[in-house]
Amino acid sequence: MSHKLNQIFSALADPTRRDILMMLLEDDMAVTDIADPFDMSLAAISKHLIVLANAGLIAQERRGRVKWCKLDTEGMNAAFVWIQSFGQLDPINLESLEEFLAKEHLLQQSDLV
Repeated sequence: MSHKLNQIFSALADPTRRDILMMLLEDDMAVTDIADPFDMSLAAISKHLIVLANAGLIAQERRGRVKWCKLDTEGMNAAFVWIQSFGQLDPINLESLEEFLAKEHLLQQSDLV
C-alpha cells in the first residue's frame, strides 16, 4: 500500500502531471492533443503519462494508430482513503477542489506567458 501511495503522491507532485489530469477531467484525449498546450516534446509528455499510468491515475488504450488517455478515478482511491484516515479532516468538497485546481492551472499558464 505505501509503495502505491508513494507513486500516487509522486505523480501528483509535478505541476505538468496535475495539468494533464485537469485536462482529462473534461474528456478522454489523444496523447498528441494532451501534448499540444505544453512547451515540451512528445517524448517528455509520454514520460509524464507513463508516471500517471504507473500510479493508476490514468488508463491508456490504443485506438487504431492513436493512443488515448482517460482519467482513472479508481486510482485516486488509495490516496483518498489514506487522507480520510486522519479523521479530523472534513469530507473533500470535489467542486471546491476542482475550482482550486482550475485556478492553479490558470496561474501556472499565466506564469508561462
